[in-house]
Amino acid sequence: MRDVEGKVAFITGGASGIGLGAAQAFVDAGMKVVMADVRQDHIDAALQGFADRQQNRAVHGIRLDVTDRASFARAADEAEATFGKVHLLFNNAGMGIMGPAKEATYDDWDWGLGVMIGGVVNGLVTFLPRIIRHGEGGHVVNTSSMAAVIPIPNTVIYTTAKAAMVGMCESMRPELAADNIGVSVFCPGPVQSNIHESGKTRPPEFQKNSGYAERERQLGARTVNPLWMDPVECGQRILAGVRNDDLYILTHPEFRDGAQEHYDALVASFPNEPVNQERADSIRFLLGNRMFTEELAKLRARDG
Repeated sequence: MRDVEGKVAFITGGASGIGLGAAQAFVDAGMKVVMADVRQDHIDAALQGFADRQQNRAVHGIRLDVTDRASFARAADEAEATFGKVHLLFNNAGMGIMGPAKEATYDDWDWGLGVMIGGVVNGLVTFLPRIIRHGEGGHVVNTSSMAAVIPIPNTVIYTTAKAAMVGMCESMRPELAADNIGVSVFCPGPVQSNIHESGKTRPPEFQKNSGYAERERQLGARTVNPLWMDPVECGQRILAGVRNDDLYILTHPEFRDGAQEHYDALVASFPNEPVNQERADSIRFLLGNRMFTEELAKLRARDG
């Protein structure tokens, strides 16, 4: 999808923060954008912002709970009725759910994974057949996090979900290439967003027995650090990643050394003993993936 002008994007969590920044970058590049979001106040504010910039004809807002599969299907129908074929699916809806593993309840796990994994599954099952059917190719971006690359304590639910996005995208990418659909996993560092307001979107059925209620109240009072990345800059990086068909879309070079240490520790943990060649030959298909070879070659050629 190097040529994005005239193409249609569907963004979950699309009316604030990273989603809204991506919507702005996509519209500026000539795309039409459907912003799906669980909060109507964010949708209204986002639509007004585009209207103020005389870009309102390029955007459409839909209120959507990504865990509701029937609503997702209706949202897809509405998106196609409004702008036509959808080419870019950006699964971005999420929350900032934090706290120790020992305090997490079923309500916390079910809500967190229901949105951050289940919501992505719903997006894929809803939109992939439609993108394949129109035959014009497309792209899928799933939002992960630097927490998937450098996990930190007290984020067990969040990190579990975000790590799943990395594996999901790495597995899907070679499969969907045959249908001319690119796949990227987006792993941002801190971005100026409303993630601290996540408690406002927790459904009542997941509130009664939560172990994180007080932590969500405290998080809701947190101020946004002006040193964190601007959402529109973030959106521009996502757009560049889509155009370049990048497997990984990263934002903050400050995390490079920590990522290197993570993967060095992983590789150093393999048994220091000779390879059983007969066994290796019998499982050769498991021992590597040409996708990584190709991605490295592309990046090295780009960087000179």
